[in-house]
Amino acid sequence: MSTVTYRHPTVQDAPAVTRLIRDSGNLDVNSHYAHLLLCHHFRGTCLVAEKGFDLIGFVSAYRPPEDPGVLFVWQIAVASSARGAGIAGGMLDRVVQLASGGRVHFVEATITASNAASIRLFTSFARRQGVAIAHRRLFPAELFHGVEQHESEDLYRIGPLPSTSCERNDFS
Repeated sequence: MSTVTYRHPTVQDAPAVTRLIRDSGNLDVNSHYAHLLLCHHFRGTCLVAEKGFDLIGFVSAYRPPEDPGVLFVWQIAVASSARGAGIAGGMLDRVVQLASGGRVHFVEATITASNAASIRLFTSFARRQGVAIAHRRLFPAELFHGVEQHESEDLYRIGPLPSTSCERNDFS
């Protein structure tokens, strides 16, 4: 049985990332070009999970220019064959460690009310860190009107993170 390894993506990972997100069935599907950009421009705040030679997970995140103490987690995808094994939580822990250099004070993500799995994931992350989690409406459903049918997105904010959780750079 192979162990799961985590690393920054490369542009060569973009096709597998595109397929993984498309096949997830519950994430917004972005263009392949967007995934190329994530794997290139934002590779320092993104992470892939591999088991053997298979890409089984991807997390995309970035630091908002106006608030560099925040790591905004855009999407987390895990292959259906690997779900329930703690891979999403492992990727979240490691991407925060990787992106931080001790400078990430808050983790943010938008989540719809019906996405119970993501709510559990981020609540569990906050619990592991021993910090607060709060949420508020960020994008009401009306903002998606005329473009796509979409639920409201709530902004979840976790922190402030203890500096020790962000200073490790352990990716084994």
